[in-house]
Amino acid sequence: MKQWYEELFTNYAQKYDEETFTKGTLGEVDFIEKEVGYDKTISILDVGCGTGRHSIELAKRGYKVVGIDLSESQLERAREKALSAKADVEFLKKDARDFNFENKFDHAIMVCEGAFSLMETDEMNYRILKNAYDSIKPGGKFIFTALSALFPLYHSVRDFLNKDSENVVTSGNNFDLMTLREDSEIDVTDDSGVEKKIKCNERYFMPSEISWYLKSIGFSKADIYGCKIGAFSRDDKLTTEDFEMLVVAEK
Repeated sequence: MKQWYEELFTNYAQKYDEETFTKGTLGEVDFIEKEVGYDKTISILDVGCGTGRHSIELAKRGYKVVGIDLSESQLERAREKALSAKADVEFLKKDARDFNFENKFDHAIMVCEGAFSLMETDEMNYRILKNAYDSIKPGGKFIFTALSALFPLYHSVRDFLNKDSENVVTSGNNFDLMTLREDSEIDVTDDSGVEKKIKCNERYFMPSEISWYLKSIGFSKADIYGCKIGAFSRDDKLTTEDFEMLVVAEK
């Protein structure tokens, strides 16, 4: 049986690229470039790369990038876009819970959650972070975003999601204060025009949890900031107005 995120991302690549939250790629890659010191000799792993928007833009700017994702339809779209953009990116089908490139990459990214926050258990989410740690070289950075629990504790998640999405209608939201998990039901239309009703379950995180995860895994440093689409910055303090948090960890 497919998990909800596997069902969602089956034949949903073009629609995904139309979503509002995918429009900030250039500014987000600007931040990534600054963090890696504009060094075009480095290699970058993109975990949960989806349709490859960050991978392709980084490759266009001269970086060596490998993108991994669980969804074949998302990867197919990524390969088509890379070919059209004449960007040299290697896209591989891999489960974020089960990979290890053994210090092969200088840095790693996982932007717009990637696989993180979507998994069924905290152990699975932990493994994703651990696999990223194992795949980058000592001194490397892991730049990623995660759903911030500060937001739903102060706001209505349902209102936010319905306001921000073009192709998805969310209903039946239930945020569990004990587990920091949100159950919701979404109505989505895929690339073939087929309407689907999908029951979702996503994990939101407190900043202190992320810090503990990363330090227990072995990262030497973990900085957490507010996260604005297309405008990542170390100057943004994380607040209750941020739906996501931006994390920069160093191995």
